[in-house]
Amino acid sequence: NSKPRPLTTWCREARSDVSMQRVVKPKTQRVKRVLEHREPKLVENTKTAMFIRGGHTSETVTQALKDLYALKKPDAVLFKRKNMARPFEDRTSIEFLGQKSDASLFLFGSHSKKRPHNLIIGRLFDYHVLDMIELGIERCKSIRELKTSGCALGSKPCLLFAGDLFETDSQYSRLKNLLTDFFRGPVVSKVQLAGLDHVTCCTAMEGKIFFRTYQINLKKSGGRCPRVELEEMGPSLDLILRRTHLASSDLYRQACRQPKAIKPNKVKNISRNTFGSKLGRVHMRRQDLAQLQTRKIKGLKRSRNQPGTSGTHTKRAKLDS
Repeated sequence: NSKPRPLTTWCREARSDVSMQRVVKPKTQRVKRVLEHREPKLVENTKTAMFIRGGHTSETVTQALKDLYALKKPDAVLFKRKNMARPFEDRTSIEFLGQKSDASLFLFGSHSKKRPHNLIIGRLFDYHVLDMIELGIERCKSIRELKTSGCALGSKPCLLFAGDLFETDSQYSRLKNLLTDFFRGPVVSKVQLAGLDHVTCCTAMEGKIFFRTYQINLKKSGGRCPRVELEEMGPSLDLILRRTHLASSDLYRQACRQPKAIKPNKVKNISRNTFGSKLGRVHMRRQDLAQLQTRKIKGLKRSRNQPGTSGTHTKRAKLDS
């Protein structure tokens, strides 16, 4: 039998549920604009990420949070104060900070003897924790150590995932989806070549995840296309997978559901391939080959020796007479 939950926990959860369900009426125009910005939309805003320091952190965790915050800016909030929270045991503090900051992504850093150099990456749905994955840092090389200029503010990265584990293992597959959602930035229709200034590469191999970031340098090649060179920019992290909290299939399907208003109307017999090219299928009636008009050449004419032709017989009859 499970142990009864303490009364303080029930009171805290009931208080949080009441605060979540409370309808806030705007008293000023500024509050009204903020509430309208937070309302559900057909096309959602760019997701904001929270970078939270736990009660006890190490220098490695603090530097990793700062470097990852530099990659995510300006759609990020860095909390400088320490927060005595344990997301896997009690999620109310993370959900409260998410609702206060209007953020749906979070990265929580902590350090303890049992779990040294710990990072918890997760996301929220309707201001409730959807899924989160705990990662341990084994090696960290910061941007400051590599002495690079870093990436431009608000630039989109080129995301690259290598390794069979991202396709075969369910936990690694959800981690790939979570990292893509975390670092993809704003959704745009076109990307300028000069705007791609860094590459984020994640490699899953031998039970570890190698997180690398490279700076893209475009050099002259003597032709139309420039020559691309990659320079390690940082942060470079060697991570191991620890605890996971994944959403159920029904809740995950509900979180990924799109409204019907933004779904494109399906056109019959038209599809797209993996590269985005449009493919069409044309249906035609069965063609009557007997009525097919061909070129009039001697090879296609009917010869006189074939049955049904009487020209040769008449000539022989005249000669005999």
